[in-house]
Amino acid sequence: MLAKIKNFSKAYEKDLIIILIIFLVALISFGLGRLSKLQENKAPISIENMVGNTGLLDSNKPVLSPETAQNEAFLSNDEGLLVGSKNGTKYHYPWCSGALRIKEENKVWFNSVEEARQAGYTPAANCKGLK
Repeated sequence: MLAKIKNFSKAYEKDLIIILIIFLVALISFGLGRLSKLQENKAPISIENMVGNTGLLDSNKPVLSPETAQNEAFLSNDEGLLVGSKNGTKYHYPWCSGALRIKEENKVWFNSVEEARQAGYTPAANCKGLK
């Protein structure tokens, strides 16, 4: 019986390889099709304005995550657009990692890039978007 199988495999070796390749391609295609269908079923993220007491504080502002609250605080900053250190020579956006390490008493605020450059400061390399 084993000899018959060996003779059969030798006689149809090329055909068996082609059949195996077709089977593997079909199996991979089926798997990719299933994955793409999973992506289609996901609901898109939507942001809704919540009205009433649900999700709102007494000040009628939405409840924010810590990161969002921190970014909103930076955006509503009355001190300036850019920050530098009294002890350094670089200026940053307030949300950059370098700016977050500056102590409050050492912060120097600038309203524009030109103002920071006139004070002798240069842009921080690790703060994306500064020129």
